[in-house]
Amino acid sequence: MTEKELKDRTKAFALRVLKLIDTLPDTRSGRVLANQLARSGTSVGANYRSVCRSRSVAEMISKLSVVEEEADESAFWLELIAERGLLAHRKLASFPAVWKSKIENRKSKMRMTEILRMALGSLGVNKLRSFLTMSGITIGVFSVIGVMTAVSALRNSIETGISFLGTNMFQFAKFPVSGEGNASQRRRFELRRNITLTQALRYQRLMEGKVDVICLKVFFREGVAQATYGGRKSTPGLTFAGTNEHFLAANQYAIEVGRNFMPEDIELARPVILIGQSIVQKLFPAENPLGKVIKIRERTYTVIGLFAPKGSQFGQNQDDIAVIPITRYLNDYGSERVTVNIATQAASQLVYNETIEQAITAMRIARELKPENENDFELYSNDSLISAFAKVADMIAAGSFVISGIALLAAGVGIMNIMLVSVTERTKEIGIRKSIGARKRSILIQFLIEAVAISLAGGIMGIIFGIGIGNLAAVLLKATLVFPWDWTVIGLLVCSGIGVGFGFYPAWKAASLDPIEALRYE
Repeated sequence: MTEKELKDRTKAFALRVLKLIDTLPDTRSGRVLANQLARSGTSVGANYRSVCRSRSVAEMISKLSVVEEEADESAFWLELIAERGLLAHRKLASFPAVWKSKIENRKSKMRMTEILRMALGSLGVNKLRSFLTMSGITIGVFSVIGVMTAVSALRNSIETGISFLGTNMFQFAKFPVSGEGNASQRRRFELRRNITLTQALRYQRLMEGKVDVICLKVFFREGVAQATYGGRKSTPGLTFAGTNEHFLAANQYAIEVGRNFMPEDIELARPVILIGQSIVQKLFPAENPLGKVIKIRERTYTVIGLFAPKGSQFGQNQDDIAVIPITRYLNDYGSERVTVNIATQAASQLVYNETIEQAITAMRIARELKPENENDFELYSNDSLISAFAKVADMIAAGSFVISGIALLAAGVGIMNIMLVSVTERTKEIGIRKSIGARKRSILIQFLIEAVAISLAGGIMGIIFGIGIGNLAAVLLKATLVFPWDWTVIGLLVCSGIGVGFGFYPAWKAASLDPIEALRYE
């Protein structure tokens, strides 16, 4: 292309721009549009001349991208003119095809990466304000995730490693396992007759030939039990009980050294004792405990066996235990206010339900209940223990939901308030961006991204803190650590919903601003 041809084309382009400007009304808005159109048209013309003078293909491609950006800007002003009725659409036919296509296709859009960059950059300008806003989300999410992490850890530990009862075991007791109910119900449980040793032995005779393992046990509840030997003392508050030879099978203990109780120990009420490893370490750090005489509650007992180590579960040291024959226990500490727990092991899971029915009948006979009388004892198993814990866990979870819901609602209102303030502060910025080609949808998306980013950042912090604190509680309670993937995903979705829900109105308000009025805002 010769220099003369280039000048002629540039002149023709300039005349078209001037012709369009002449059609605009002599009003304030018309003059603003005319100035913007003249500026962008001049830029397009100058860049077009620069492209034509390129010395290489690479240089031409580089300059063409600049021409396209200027054309986008000019297309926006042309479209704005057309939308306001300041220019008849028929006059657009005389302009370059690139402008016409930009107008018809509403091409003036910001790229998503640019929107993200600007949205996150806006948050970085007011770091303290953004942090305080998302702290409400952090607290709400933390309260749920923390509680559910701890509860999930405890639930998993209970379901996979509960050892209160052995395999295929069920137990009769005076009180329900969970102690649930209102005051009148608890009073009714307290007024029940105690399960006596005589009744327990009668039940045992009635179940002979049907089951092999029936464990009778009574736990010390009248103060603090502590073992002593040679001036050394065990940890105060050890688990102290009277039982029979089936305690090992019923409670999943094993003898490491020595022997278990024999039927003769129970019948003759011998002063013998089995102790756990914690007591061994405290009282016998450097000698063999077998045959030694220890003292508990001013009574003396001869050590005949040591339990194998069992560790801790749910914060309770299961090695801090001492058991004596149940008959000896009742002789030493009395039987007036004592109720016996009866644990029974079915032969297999196949006959478990049948064995329970037979056991209930035997227990009613032992308690001398008439057919019209209801059961005055409780029956529970591993399943009932898990169910009881699940009820407590569900109540805790419901409470945490209420607390977190209030916190998240307040945080959502805070996000809306901050975003409205941000729209007001950046009104002129919005007007400038609209004037250079930003579409309504782009402005809407940017402010929504800002709201969602604040909400998600607070949610992620709440999830991190919640999982950390929840698992710390699990560690203190000797429970298995967990990562609640389901609650993490739910937390992120809720935070995104809060960002969109409470950020939509401010974003819509920003996107709906009139560019001319926004530019005039001070």
